[in-house]
Amino acid sequence: MNKRKGLVSNVLNQYAIPLLGISLAINLLLIVSGIVKTKSNSLSSTNKTTVKVDPSKDNLFNEINPEKGFEINAKFGDLGPKMLSLGVIDYDKFKSTYEKSGQKIPAELDGILKNTVNKKVKITRDNSYFLLNFFWAVGLANKSKILDEGEIVKYGGLKEAGNFASTGGWSLAKSNPMEYYSKASLIPLTKEQEDLVAKVSSNVYRPCCDNSTAFPDCNHGMALLAVFQLMASNNATENQMYEAGKYFNAFWFPGNYYDLALYFKNKEGKSFKNIPAQVLLGKDYSSATASQTVKQWLAEKGLIQEPPKQGGGCGV
Repeated sequence: MNKRKGLVSNVLNQYAIPLLGISLAINLLLIVSGIVKTKSNSLSSTNKTTVKVDPSKDNLFNEINPEKGFEINAKFGDLGPKMLSLGVIDYDKFKSTYEKSGQKIPAELDGILKNTVNKKVKITRDNSYFLLNFFWAVGLANKSKILDEGEIVKYGGLKEAGNFASTGGWSLAKSNPMEYYSKASLIPLTKEQEDLVAKVSSNVYRPCCDNSTAFPDCNHGMALLAVFQLMASNNATENQMYEAGKYFNAFWFPGNYYDLALYFKNKEGKSFKNIPAQVLLGKDYSSATASQTVKQWLAEKGLIQEPPKQGGGCGV
């Protein structure tokens, strides 16, 4: 028994140091592995995979782009025929923008271009692109103090004003778009109405740049300016105009306003409909810089989602 005990003791002594080394190595490996895993988990929590949204099941998307659309208390009237007559819209060019994508202009929208339509303007998921182009042309051609004296002509006059996306970029006219710039009284306004448009426009931003609607250097700004002018001519209140701006912008920039809806829902517990329109449309939330800040906050919280692609870019 003593010999056996001594033999075992010798064996243990012989391998004690190597075994201790192996044990330490294993423990070190586990610790390092734990650190790497923890770091990996930490990274994944701030860079979660983007989740695609099904509009038929997503209540948040339905909040920013209501299925029934958003209607304003103003009619199309004869804006379409007037623009065709002026040449600010060339019908064949306008129609071709749809045909290039394998579509035809729906009969209802075609009628808005060709006929007097005593129907209230309603923006929907289906017509948002049409209305973006339609009101872009209205805003470009309509006689306006903002176009004649505002930021868009401040630095270089009419000559430089033709170099913006909203002016030189309008390729659906019969001739040079600057031939139509602020030339026609499509939507006559009183001084009070024009002042109201200027006030609201100065406080409404868009996610594609850091300019307000009072500096309509892109199609979205020019189109929303026209919407505000049409509303003002129909005696809309300041609050009604902000509310319309909130939803028209949301239909034209669904991704950005989906982000904002997520942001307010998670940070302040507010639904999209309860966010004050003037607050949402301000520089702190609706400008390009603000949109990047909101996106970063959502990314850090692992809340990034991808809504369906809607709306249009800053060109035809």
